[in-house]
Amino acid sequence: MPMNPHQIEDLLRETFPNAEIEIGGTDGVHMSAMVVDESFRGKNRVQQQRAVYAALKGKMDGNNADLHALALTTRPPE
Repeated sequence: MPMNPHQIEDLLRETFPNAEIEIGGTDGVHMSAMVVDESFRGKNRVQQQRAVYAALKGKMDGNNADLHALALTTRPPE
C-alpha cells in the first residue's frame, strides 16, 4: 500500500522530533525526503541515511514494501 507524505513525515518525526523535514513525491511509492537534524552532526552520510531508514520501521523492506524508493538528503543544521 503506497504511503502519503504525511505518513512518512510522521514516522520520521518519531525519531527526529526537532528536525527540519520535507517530503516530496506524489505517487506514494517513489518519494524524496530532506531531513536536517542535529543528531547527524559528526556522522557520515551513510550513518545519517541508515538512521532515516531505521526510523521508517521496515516500510522499505522486502519486495512488498510500502515505499519502493526514497531519495534522501540528510545533514546537520548549519
